[in-house]
Amino acid sequence: MEFRDLKTQYNKYKTEIDLAIQKVLDNTNFIGGEEVNTLERRLAEYIGVKHCITCANGTEAMTLIMMAWDIKEGDAVFVPDFTFFSTGEVVSFRGATPIFVDVDKDTFNIDTVKLENAINKVLEEGKFTPRVIIPVDLFGLPADHIEIERIAKKYNLRIIEDGAQGFGGSINGKKACSFGDAATTSFFPAKPLGCYGDGGAIFTNNDNLANLLKSYKVHGKGDNKYDNIRIGVNSRLDSIQAAVLNVKLTAFMDHELEDVNRVYRFYTNQLRGFVEIPIIPEGYVSSFAQYTIKLKNKEKRDIVQAKLKEKHIPSMIYYVKPMHKQDAFSELEYDNHDFEVTDELCDTVLSLPMHPYLSDKDIMLIADTIKLAL
Repeated sequence: MEFRDLKTQYNKYKTEIDLAIQKVLDNTNFIGGEEVNTLERRLAEYIGVKHCITCANGTEAMTLIMMAWDIKEGDAVFVPDFTFFSTGEVVSFRGATPIFVDVDKDTFNIDTVKLENAINKVLEEGKFTPRVIIPVDLFGLPADHIEIERIAKKYNLRIIEDGAQGFGGSINGKKACSFGDAATTSFFPAKPLGCYGDGGAIFTNNDNLANLLKSYKVHGKGDNKYDNIRIGVNSRLDSIQAAVLNVKLTAFMDHELEDVNRVYRFYTNQLRGFVEIPIIPEGYVSSFAQYTIKLKNKEKRDIVQAKLKEKHIPSMIYYVKPMHKQDAFSELEYDNHDFEVTDELCDTVLSLPMHPYLSDKDIMLIADTIKLAL
């Protein structure tokens, strides 16, 4: 059994993917070109924004925005404590200071009450200037962007929506990656929409920001790549990855998002009452990058994971260590009592196999194994 079954997906679309890759090999246009332009146009249309700018990966997508906004030393950027390292890493990479915020115990996303408290605390202390909020759409579920946007407007902050796991999700029909001042996603292979290597994209309605990003991602280019008007980076999505993504985007829109939510409903019907199942607020749609359950404590979690392993069923723990306890951030001062929810989640969450091609038979086996372990 696969945790994220890319093999079945490839076999289903093997002809289309192979032909798309072969087309790039035949025309030998490996950087930029038709495939990338087509993908950016289609992604912008799907998300419902004016601009999509592809780049090398999701981490650099966030970094590019931080460069365009001149986020630097002395600035404070607010980040959920329960997420992947890169969301905080990009802040420190720019010399700014990440301010970690505890998350909601039901949605796993940034707690908006604690977010506003953290902003006020930074303002009162006066050491840093609040500049940006980076909410994460964790496990495929969009954060509470309506309330986050209210808070950002109140304190004159910008928002980068980290939609690395959230592509395909929505709130009342508004797509993930369309919130905030800019949004990013990742095309890492295991993401809801993944390529066969690294890749990422930025989404925005801001024309000036889009133009800046197009410059920064190609060595700070001006009219052409040999006219360099600022210091930039080299961060481009290659044509083969774009070709693969064009095929997979069609599949994602045609059936994969719907199918992964069918899997969610089947899981939930089997596991409700035995473990804490994912909570999807009314009006929200998750793209289920992960299906994550909660156990009563670490001991129960470890017992369930061991029993799944006995049956050759893969499972993962996202995340073993919270952001505020990462050694890379050890110079930052935090009160551990501010992160009680995150600390509890790190000991109790367990992610199960989740993808559009997961069969009812496999879900039954997983569910029965969990019930037996409990």
